[in-house]
Amino acid sequence: MSGTSARCPFSGAGGGTDVLPPPADPGTAADTPAPGPPDAPAALASGVPAALASGVPAALASVTADLPAPHTADPPRFPFPGLSGISLDPVLLDRYRDEPLVPVRLANGREALLVTRYADVRTVLSDDRFSREAWANGTLFARKSGALALVTSDAPTHTRRRSRVQSRFTHRRAEEDRPRIARIAAELLDSLQDADAGRPVDLIAEFTTPFPYRVICEMLGVPAADLDRLLPSVTVMMSAGRFSADQAARAHEVMYDYFFGQLAARREAIAAGRPGDDLLTTLLSAPRETRLSDEEIVVFGFGLMMAGGETTASHLAMCVLQVLSTPGLADRLRRDASAVPAVVEELLRWVWFAGTGGQPHVALEDVELAGRALPAGQVVIPLTDAANRDPGVFPDADEFRPDRAPNPHIGFGHGRHMCLGAAHARVELQEGLTAVLERLDHLELAVEPAELRWRDQMFMRGVWELPVRWHPKEDGRC
Repeated sequence: MSGTSARCPFSGAGGGTDVLPPPADPGTAADTPAPGPPDAPAALASGVPAALASGVPAALASVTADLPAPHTADPPRFPFPGLSGISLDPVLLDRYRDEPLVPVRLANGREALLVTRYADVRTVLSDDRFSREAWANGTLFARKSGALALVTSDAPTHTRRRSRVQSRFTHRRAEEDRPRIARIAAELLDSLQDADAGRPVDLIAEFTTPFPYRVICEMLGVPAADLDRLLPSVTVMMSAGRFSADQAARAHEVMYDYFFGQLAARREAIAAGRPGDDLLTTLLSAPRETRLSDEEIVVFGFGLMMAGGETTASHLAMCVLQVLSTPGLADRLRRDASAVPAVVEELLRWVWFAGTGGQPHVALEDVELAGRALPAGQVVIPLTDAANRDPGVFPDADEFRPDRAPNPHIGFGHGRHMCLGAAHARVELQEGLTAVLERLDHLELAVEPAELRWRDQMFMRGVWELPVRWHPKEDGRC
C-alpha cells in the first residue's frame, strides 16, 4: 500500500528515525505568507507526539514475534509511521490489551506511556492531577499561556473560556442548525451532481472538506471565499511533524493576522450600528466583565476552524469509506435513514480517528494509574481509539456493528475536555452521510483500496484523497 512500512512499530531499537515524504503538493502550505503579530505562537514543534496512524498493514501480521518484552529499556519511537487502514489493527490491539501502559519515546526524545484501557483513559481525561497545560507550555506550543487553545488549557482558565462559548454548542442549538447544515450539504452535492456525475471525483476535495468548513464559516461570519487562503495554513497547523517548525509558525501567523482583521471589521460594524449575528460578534459584544480577550477570541476562532473542520472532514470521509466497505450497508441506509444515527455512533467508535492518539498529559503529582505508581512529571497519552476497542466495555469489540446499542464510546473525549462541538459534529456526520448516500446513487470507490494514500504525521488520520464514482438516478435527482 502506498506510504506504508513493513517495519513493526514495536520492533527495532528506539523505534527508528523514519522520515516520511510530504503530501503530493505541500508547496502551497509551505509557502504560506507570514504576516501577523510578533507574539504569535511559535508553532507546533516537530517533536509533537502524534499517536497512532491507521490500521497496520497486513504485512505486519508476520512480524508479531518481533515485539519486544514489556517495558523495554529502549522503547519504540512514537508516533508509528507508515500505517494504513480504517480501524485499529490486531497487531497494535494485542499489544494494547497486553499492556495498559505502553512505554514509547516521542519524536522530541522524551519518554511517555500510552494509556490503552477504557477506564484508565477516562481517568486521565477527567482527573485534575493530569495536566494538558503542563505539556502545552513546554515542548508542544512554546507560546505564552494566554494563547493556549481551549483544548490545551487547564482549569480555571479552561473553565472560564469554555463557559463563554458553550451556549452556542448545545444539543438544542445543533438541532436548530440541522436544516442549515442539511442545506449546505445539499447545495454542495447538487453542484457535484451537475458537474461530475459519471466520472471519478475526489469526495474529500469536493464535499467532505468544504461541507464542515462552510458550516463553521457561517457560524463565525467568515466568508467562505476566504477558505482558499486559510485551508493551507490549517493543514500545516494540524500536522504533527510533517511540516517544519518554521512552516507551522508562519501558518499560525497567517491565522492570527486574518482573525485579528476579522475582529477589527466587526468592531467597525458594531460602532456603525450594523452588528452581525455571527459568533465572533457575539463574543466581542459580551459584557466587559465576562468578555474574552481579543487574543482568546482569535485563538478560539481559528481553533474552531481547525478542530471543527479538519476533524469532521477527515472523519466523514472515513465514514463513507467504511460504509462502502460494508456489504449491503449503503443500500440499507438509503432505504432507512432512521438507522443513520446509530451507524454514526458506531463509526465514532470504530474508525481510527486520532493521528496523535490523544492530547499528552503530565502528572502533576505522584499518582496511581492502571495499578502502577507514576511519578510527578510522567507524560501519558490517553488513546481514545484503543479505549473504544476495550472488550471489557464493548461486547464483540472487534466487530463493526452498525446497530450497536448501548454504545458508550469516547470518540468525542470525556470529562472537562469533551469535544465542545460534539452535538454539531454528530449532526454534520448524520446529514453529510445521509446526503451522500441519497444523492450519489451506486456510489463506489474509483480506485483499488491499496491505492489510497493515508495521512501520516497529522493530528487527524484518514486518507488524502477519496476517489469515488457514481451513477445518476434515472429521474436525475434524489
